Amino acid sequence: MIKSNWNYPTNVWVGENRIKDLSSACKNLNIKKPLLVTDNNLAKSKIILNSLKILKNDNILVEVFSDVVGNPTGTNVNDGVKFFNKKNCDGVIAFGGGSGLDVGKAIAFMSGQNLSIWDFEDIGDNWKKADSKKIAPIIAVPTTAGTGSETGRASVILNEETGVKKIIFHPKFLPSIVILDPTLTIELPPKITASTGMDALAHNLEAYCAPGYHPMADGIALEGMKLINESLLIAFKDGSNIQARMNMLAAASMGSTAFQKGLGAIHSLSHPVNALNNIHHGLSNAIFMPYVLTFNKDSIENKIINISKYLELKDQSFVGFINWILDLREKLNLPHKLSEVIKKEDLDIEKLSKMALDDPSTSTNPKKMSIDHMKDLYEHSMAGKLFK
Repeated sequence: MIKSNWNYPTNVWVGENRIKDLSSACKNLNIKKPLLVTDNNLAKSKIILNSLKILKNDNILVEVFSDVVGNPTGTNVNDGVKFFNKKNCDGVIAFGGGSGLDVGKAIAFMSGQNLSIWDFEDIGDNWKKADSKKIAPIIAVPTTAGTGSETGRASVILNEETGVKKIIFHPKFLPSIVILDPTLTIELPPKITASTGMDALAHNLEAYCAPGYHPMADGIALEGMKLINESLLIAFKDGSNIQARMNMLAAASMGSTAFQKGLGAIHSLSHPVNALNNIHHGLSNAIFMPYVLTFNKDSIENKIINISKYLELKDQSFVGFINWILDLREKLNLPHKLSEVIKKEDLDIEKLSKMALDDPSTSTNPKKMSIDHMKDLYEHSMAGKLFK
């Protein structure tokens, strides 16, 4: 595999074993004492231990913070900021899946701020409240191919008091250097490969279908979906296939780059069940995908046909695309119904629907949404009934 450096949307160091350049990334950003942020499980892995060894061999004094949960919380960020400042760190290496990356970015952002993290929710110009000079430099190293947080300008953090996931935004959330190394994803279990891969698909798909004029985002999203079509099942079946793993990492980063155009109801429905029912984000996106697509059909049919043609599907129609999604999910052993992962008695559709309607992703759904629409989508997803 040829190694390369990309300069869009940020500095991206791409290729097999690029993790060996982690020390160089720190030196490029003048980071002398980084805080490596990851989740507790990954902190004990060979991937992290080898990375720490690389840094220490180059005399870089690194600290580790791993108090990060699957759906990261404001407490995770606040604790990380205290640890960052206590240890006098001067930069962050955000390392892992979406949770590690989101918390790492948020710690770097909040390390020099005086306001609460919730004051920087992605509403209006809230980001301008931040002191931009006091944001620590960020290096991002993804170990899953899903969220694309490494090329995103925000973090999704759960406010435990309200039970609502909030999008915290600032342009400098975008890491200064990203390392995309497919060898770091080889050990990813098939189940996680599947759900994170569907997350990447949801990002590219919803970005392409979002209303508005953004040809660059559309082009990136189309190519991202093509890479997923070519590589997700291969990576799922053969985790050691380096090219498939690389393609999926690229597609995930592309999805995050593209969704600056917007997302939609797949994410609106997902965020509440992630927060209240602790369902994996990629898994919930995979479940909701065909229900939202069929609900949105009147507004997106021509775009879906365009995608079908670009992917060179056998049936290049709206129905053909839905069948491709359903077939892909089945081959990935992912559930068709929300009731397969959440019991009916544990699902507060009234509360979830209100949260979904208020979610920032709702504003760029191709069809205007109401609370009744959200209820219908949850109910159809529970029953396994697609819209006609």
